[in-house]
Amino acid sequence: MNPLKNTILFMTLFLATALFALENGVKTIAFAQDTMANDFRKAQVYEVRDAVAKNAKLSFVYSDANGKTSLLIKQIDEFIKSKVDLIIVGTNDAGAVVPVVAKAYKQNIPVIVLDRGINGEEYTSFINSDNIKIGEIGAKYIAQRLGGKGVVLLFEGLQKADVTQLRSKGFMDEITKSPDIKVIKRTGNYLRKDAIVEMEKLIKEGVHIDAIFSESDSMLSGVRSAMKRYKIDPSSVIMVGCDYTSEAKEAIQKGEQSGSVLFPLGGDKSVEIALKIFNNEDVPKHIFIPVELVTKDNVQIVKPIF
Repeated sequence: MNPLKNTILFMTLFLATALFALENGVKTIAFAQDTMANDFRKAQVYEVRDAVAKNAKLSFVYSDANGKTSLLIKQIDEFIKSKVDLIIVGTNDAGAVVPVVAKAYKQNIPVIVLDRGINGEEYTSFINSDNIKIGEIGAKYIAQRLGGKGVVLLFEGLQKADVTQLRSKGFMDEITKSPDIKVIKRTGNYLRKDAIVEMEKLIKEGVHIDAIFSESDSMLSGVRSAMKRYKIDPSSVIMVGCDYTSEAKEAIQKGEQSGSVLFPLGGDKSVEIALKIFNNEDVPKHIFIPVELVTKDNVQIVKPIF
């Protein structure tokens, strides 16, 4: 859809929803999302939507910035002007959104920062998982499987997202404890299409890889697609992703993926916290959601995030 038409449609639907909520005493939760092109980000929005739908006193609207920071900021500002009751923010840039998030907070609109943090403190609550620990878990598993020796590809996400920086830090701090492991890095922006492009480059260059830690399962899916295109068996490489999607579960069951670090969407928790805020209850400034490694040993008992 044309971006201009998409924005006009969003505003039309948003205003209609806001009017209904105002007339019926319903609290409106608005989700300003970075992009719906990312499977994880889309699933976050849908989890919030479904949780809101269970409560007759809540309504839900969302925006899709199509990965454009300037549009994300504009959409958050539109939510502020429309006086929604709470804003959930999923950003692609830890610094750029700080002023507009602070603007909402100063106007007494509660703000929940979800998953990716920001470089500021003017928000109500930050919900995420321990991303440093996620990197550590992936590194420990890979180092153990490699016997402390080999070449590891670190597939990073968006470079300006704190999630990426923290996962990479956790991974590198742990993997460097094995001096005989060499790490090479590539950026896939949490998108399978970008991961395909980067993986194909490595294959064409003849780069040897023993293991891969991908900061999302979506990117790892792209890696497998590229490998299969060039007749490389995915099971020949130790591969650990992050999120634990249904696609990752299937790949682990097939032996085409070694593991995935479960990273909860946080949508249900966001609505839970929103309800507490609406009830004038105190909520923590920072909330951690537990993570765990899923391998063939526990793949049958751990539920995928989507």
